[in-house]
Amino acid sequence: MELLDEKGVQVYGTQTTDESDSSKYEKNDPVEVIVAEVTEQDRERIISSIYESPDMADIRPEDLDFIVEKTTKLSVEESMEILHYTLKDHDDDINYPQESLERIRKLVIGEEAYGSSHEQFENDVKLEACMVKYLSPYPEVRSVCSPVDDPSIPCETLRAYIIGTIWVAGASFVNELFTFRQPSLTLSSQVVQILVYPTGLIFAKLLPTRKFKIFRWVFTLNPGPWSYKEQMFTTIMTNLSHTANFVYYVPIIKLNMFFGFNWIGYSFIWVMSFSVQFFGLGVSGLMRRWAVYPVKSVWPSILPTLQLNRTLLTGETKKTINGWSISKYKLFWYLTICAFFYFWVPDYLFTALSTFNWMTWIAPANKNLAFVTGSRIGLGFNPWPTFDWAVINLSTPLILPFFSLANLYGGTILGSLVLLGMYYSNYKYVAYMPPNLSTVYDRFGSSYNLSRVVIDGRLQSELYTKYSPPYISAGNLISTGATYCMFTFSFCYIMLNEWKIIKEASLGFWQGLRDRNLSNFSSYRDPISVMMRQYKEVPDWWFLIILALSFMMVIVGITSFPTTTPVWAVIVVILLCIVLLVPSMILFASTGFLISMNVIGVILSGYMVPGNGVASILCRIYGYTIDAQGETYLGDMKIGQYAKLPPRGVFRAQIYATLIQITVTASSLIFLLNGVDDFCSYTQAARFVCAGQHSTYSDSLLLGVIGPHRTFDVLYPVLKYAFLMGAGLSIPFWLLRKRFPNAFRAFQPVLILGGLQRFGYTYNLSYYTTGFYFSFAFMHYIRRRYLGWWANYNYIISSALTAGVAFSGIIIFLALQYHAKPLKWWGTTVSTAGVDGKLSATLLDIPERGYFGMEEGTWS
Repeated sequence: MELLDEKGVQVYGTQTTDESDSSKYEKNDPVEVIVAEVTEQDRERIISSIYESPDMADIRPEDLDFIVEKTTKLSVEESMEILHYTLKDHDDDINYPQESLERIRKLVIGEEAYGSSHEQFENDVKLEACMVKYLSPYPEVRSVCSPVDDPSIPCETLRAYIIGTIWVAGASFVNELFTFRQPSLTLSSQVVQILVYPTGLIFAKLLPTRKFKIFRWVFTLNPGPWSYKEQMFTTIMTNLSHTANFVYYVPIIKLNMFFGFNWIGYSFIWVMSFSVQFFGLGVSGLMRRWAVYPVKSVWPSILPTLQLNRTLLTGETKKTINGWSISKYKLFWYLTICAFFYFWVPDYLFTALSTFNWMTWIAPANKNLAFVTGSRIGLGFNPWPTFDWAVINLSTPLILPFFSLANLYGGTILGSLVLLGMYYSNYKYVAYMPPNLSTVYDRFGSSYNLSRVVIDGRLQSELYTKYSPPYISAGNLISTGATYCMFTFSFCYIMLNEWKIIKEASLGFWQGLRDRNLSNFSSYRDPISVMMRQYKEVPDWWFLIILALSFMMVIVGITSFPTTTPVWAVIVVILLCIVLLVPSMILFASTGFLISMNVIGVILSGYMVPGNGVASILCRIYGYTIDAQGETYLGDMKIGQYAKLPPRGVFRAQIYATLIQITVTASSLIFLLNGVDDFCSYTQAARFVCAGQHSTYSDSLLLGVIGPHRTFDVLYPVLKYAFLMGAGLSIPFWLLRKRFPNAFRAFQPVLILGGLQRFGYTYNLSYYTTGFYFSFAFMHYIRRRYLGWWANYNYIISSALTAGVAFSGIIIFLALQYHAKPLKWWGTTVSTAGVDGKLSATLLDIPERGYFGMEEGTWS
């Protein structure tokens, strides 16, 4: 039996007109309509089945009446058809609960295999089908999304734009200040939501309700109480406050410790930021069918944002869950306040609790102990390396699925073992350098002095031959090799595994260009897509116009300033990264892991514009912006879909907020460059060490200035084979997954490579071990054993701890670190007193001849 809607689109059942459903469940009077159509006996039987089923314990009490009515209306035949489609679509879906799939398999086989009474069997068949057709297959999505929609709720209002303007500007300034800090402190979307909420309440109370008319538009500053959709709309705007991708790279080009091009000023930063940000928006809009609309695109990274907004603005039915009866609202504020005060201890009063390298305290002068267990210079083999939530939360352990973090952590352990082998065998002279820093060294053991080989931004071969080749640490070498391997592996592996999604999305994109009246949601049958059909979609050609305008700004920025970068080189990088974006976003949408494509730009620029450091950075920027902007803009579009916001309103909000963010972050960076002493130095008092910028500089030095030929053919030939290894390994892993789907269900080799990438940035196991413990506890054990508790409280706990730490970190910085007021005692100095605190410590000393490495004259 084929199930079609009124437009001939295949759906999960015969009833697809959710407009009528939405009108029946408006906020003011939902219960009376439902109860009148369902007998009390049916209601009790269905609710009893929900509470007895461990994989439905996440159902919210406020959705019970809706589920009861829909379950009652479904026929067994229709329900079985839905379950067949579910098994077909989600059999290899790692995010779909295994318990639910096993339950559905038994139901599909028949009543005898299921092992229950006839009445119970039919009831459970319809109940499982109802979850898929009217709610969501995923417990985490059901816990944050409503199964109904009211289009009349205010959303894109003038006051929402005003509040959004205030907080986009404020958050952009703060985030730009802290992005260069290690560990960074971000005014995340969860934090800004807390600030937006009371602002909305104040505006709703104070603004006039009188209506105004301008031309044919009638509006009011105050359409009533601050609504859930207005909160989500404003949150989408504020999410863009941390996407200043171009600004991130400016210190590398401008500061003397890096390339030292002092001609960079505000106008160049603004123009290039405009081109980068809007190019990312244009590409993201065209990627919607691949990464937003498919039901498998869960986007775990955005779920806490949705949960927090629901907690702040919608009421909740009081109930006891596994002994807990506290409301999410109260729990959020209690934990936020506790985290705020607690963070003062590891961040200022007792910093050894943050960098808890207690094993090195046993023998502070022991190099081997520091190299293996140290948190700063070492590899971080430490059973409990931190008590600081800012460090624990680096891997977002209460947000990403456990399988994702487990694979990443497994890759990190593997990388640590390989790194130890390389270091103690002195592979490629790595024992003459610290084991895990991103610094590039010369043959004398000092930081590589680029000014000795570069004149006017160009490499001088004779000077290079006289001075030294660049050498990188073991951690940096592992990270670079894993990155190269990941590009080809992820592209081939994901294209093979997710070919069905890619094919359907590609056909939908082509049909959308041919028929402008066709809804982008028309080819998707999940309940959220069905509800979204009532809103006007953003045509693909709108995003094509944005791409064209942003590309014009690319040309203006590159040609109007002395960048020495050919436009055609940037075009080549952009086109290649757009191709790689499809598998990258599919992976991120299901696992929360982002494949960074910035190194692709560095490698290509090294071949296309050899010896040009600025060209290397600019090509890297446009490579990076494709995936980083995709994460932000596509994530916001997915938030809009989950919250049932008008897509065109989301589009306007993203354009407006991006303009504000560009202007503010450019100004913030000028403030940092001129107002912070010792900015980007490893010894900077307030930890503005620019760890990512140092690593980026290393890559650009190796591949942009020295060039791929010298790097791949002379210094590190093994790196060029990493690309081939990645492509070759993808096929056997894909075949194994096809042959043994259950055994390889939770194994994700792309994430293993992601774990190997974590080195070379002064990050190591100590930054991820405690996060892994938290992930196992909350995302695996509690989620499996206490699903109702997990669905109700997990994301709120994550949001509260993150918010408290962020607020506390900002106060500490402004009060005690901007104008340094150091607190010195054993608890703040012990972690840096030994070898682990000496970033220059090495296993081997420089040989008597005065240098290590290749013989003189052999590296040119």
